[in-house]
Amino acid sequence: MSMLFLVRAPRPRWSRLLPDTSRGGVGRALVTAAVIVCATVLAPSAVSASPIYPVADPDPFYSQQDAAAGAAPGDVLATRRMPPLPQFPNTSVWQLKFRSTNSENHPIAAVTTVLVPDNRQQNGPLLSLQHIINALGATCAPSRALYTNDPNLMIRESPALNVALARGWTVALPDHLGPTSAYGAARLGGQITLDGIRAVQRVPDLGLAASPVALAGYSGGGMATSFAAALAPSYAPELNIVGVASGGAPMNIGKMAQALGTAPHPAFGLALAAAIGLEREYPDLLPISEQLNDKGIAMRNALANACTNDILATGAGHSAAEISRTTDLLASPAAEAVLDDNSIERYPGVPTAPLYEWHSPTDALIPVDSIVATVQRYCRAGATVESELFPSPDHLTTAVLGAPRALDYLDARFRGEPAPSNC
Repeated sequence: MSMLFLVRAPRPRWSRLLPDTSRGGVGRALVTAAVIVCATVLAPSAVSASPIYPVADPDPFYSQQDAAAGAAPGDVLATRRMPPLPQFPNTSVWQLKFRSTNSENHPIAAVTTVLVPDNRQQNGPLLSLQHIINALGATCAPSRALYTNDPNLMIRESPALNVALARGWTVALPDHLGPTSAYGAARLGGQITLDGIRAVQRVPDLGLAASPVALAGYSGGGMATSFAAALAPSYAPELNIVGVASGGAPMNIGKMAQALGTAPHPAFGLALAAAIGLEREYPDLLPISEQLNDKGIAMRNALANACTNDILATGAGHSAAEISRTTDLLASPAAEAVLDDNSIERYPGVPTAPLYEWHSPTDALIPVDSIVATVQRYCRAGATVESELFPSPDHLTTAVLGAPRALDYLDARFRGEPAPSNC
């Protein structure tokens, strides 16, 4: 789940963030849920504070020094073989560092981890799975979490991933929050996803240059997946994306902002974490650190390198009003533009790849009407969409219920079967 806490940005540069198809950017349920946005406008303060970024990973593989070395997005900057993972038998592991682009159009170096099954064929299926990442620290990214023994960070989707690997699919797991762990920046996630696929297909040793590609993800991972699908026709039209499976994706974070308000919330830590993440991506448009009071700065600092459980514990029961100097419910144009820039419902692009979408009609954590509106818009534009409902009040349960159908849907696309549609 992601939660966003936004503030007034006094600089008049927000208009460039309006959607443009030519641009190429609690309980158990809450922990894994979609993005809830707390949009709060704060009065300017005389105190100035710079954005806080995560501690750099000491591994030189993650260095940003060569970010501009790639001539184009997706260019491979470095590759390495990694130790095998016992949870994925008969599978080799690679990590790729590649050139991508952040939300302000600057070059960045991003990383994807590639699971290569022994039974894969030359130019066999390639699945990019966007994992849920509720975090601000470098150690929380999939490339790190796959190798941790910390039970709070371990990736527990091994059964589903092993189904894909057993079918001979190569699976890429991008660190889609980018090098600064920009939690909440969904367009960035879409761009990194597409550039990660490009990178995988540009490594000769992997033998995937002509592979059919599928995208998958749920909740926050579904948001990155959905953005990648919508961006692909303009951002990466050369990719042969044969199918997309996106579940429980928050399609409009601005609507979530209005629904949440400013009252104390058990998951407020995630709200502040996403604000910190967005400030990292849009420091000139969302200078939230300048607006925090001393308590807010202390809480921000405590979260700067945290993963989900610590974020939740630190922020539980707190509110925007408590950590800011003053609050105002009016939204600034800059904040609204950034929310739109990271809301799939507001992005005018339409996927050309067939899409399987699933959600619960009673999911209280995401605006279901925005999912319906987005699907209807895609259908009117001629997209091929199969939308399926899994009645469940629990966001996580819906993920589990839909996963087998999502895998079967993508398997059929890899086999070349015509995609169904219930538009």
